[in-house]
Amino acid sequence: MPRPGVPAARHALSLLQALARSAGPVPAATLARELGLPRSSTYHLLTELIDAGFVVHLPEERRYGLGVSAFEIGSAYSRQEPLARLARPLLARLVDAVGHSAHLAVLHGREVLYVVEQRAPGRPPLVTDVGVRLPAQLTASGRALLADLPGPQVRALFPNADAFVDRHGAGPRRLSELRRLLTGVRRAGYASEDGEVTPGFASVAAAVHDHAGRPAAGIAVTFPTDDVDPAARGGLTMRVSRAAADLTRRINGRPPQRLGSQTTPPAGV
Repeated sequence: MPRPGVPAARHALSLLQALARSAGPVPAATLARELGLPRSSTYHLLTELIDAGFVVHLPEERRYGLGVSAFEIGSAYSRQEPLARLARPLLARLVDAVGHSAHLAVLHGREVLYVVEQRAPGRPPLVTDVGVRLPAQLTASGRALLADLPGPQVRALFPNADAFVDRHGAGPRRLSELRRLLTGVRRAGYASEDGEVTPGFASVAAAVHDHAGRPAAGIAVTFPTDDVDPAARGGLTMRVSRAAADLTRRINGRPPQRLGSQTTPPAGV
């Protein structure tokens, strides 16, 4: 039996999502056309959302934008840290399985910001501590996230050679090199780095995706390069990919559609 009110709620959420995707306030007619809704229904929903504070009407511009209540919801999300909370038990199980430290990072401009670190017992401290930022193009987590961004967005983040921060003389130094690297990441479905962040250490990472298939975070395992042979790295990569897929499901996300991607990583990274 259909639940009463569900279509209206779904349409109201679609309106909010459409406003959130827009660069600025939007005319009601544009929203109606984009969502395939009758104009009368669109205006009714917008009125209800205005009364609740989720939408604001700009009469001089004849447009609609997000209201204060939408900001409060976003702020509450940041305070509650649901992504980090959902990731911690997965990272703990990952560390128990592989014996190496793991972390969760999010993209912040041209950098990755580390929000969770699960250190393996007896392992040395890493540079990837909580709150640390590192150049995205050098880290496995950053590469996993950048690989699923649209090409124009990557180009905007790295417009020239000055955007490529160098740590140890390794890694891409121009956009063409980064594009080739990211093509390989998309094809494989995971990312890696070896000594480009910290000499003597390597990492493998996979992206976590949101409800729209966009990259939301990266899960990575970091290990001493000499301690893990190519066959064992393949096992690490599979476990990291599974952890990222598990977290994607936990946040009600979905994987992106990749042409020619592999479901099983190769033995070496």
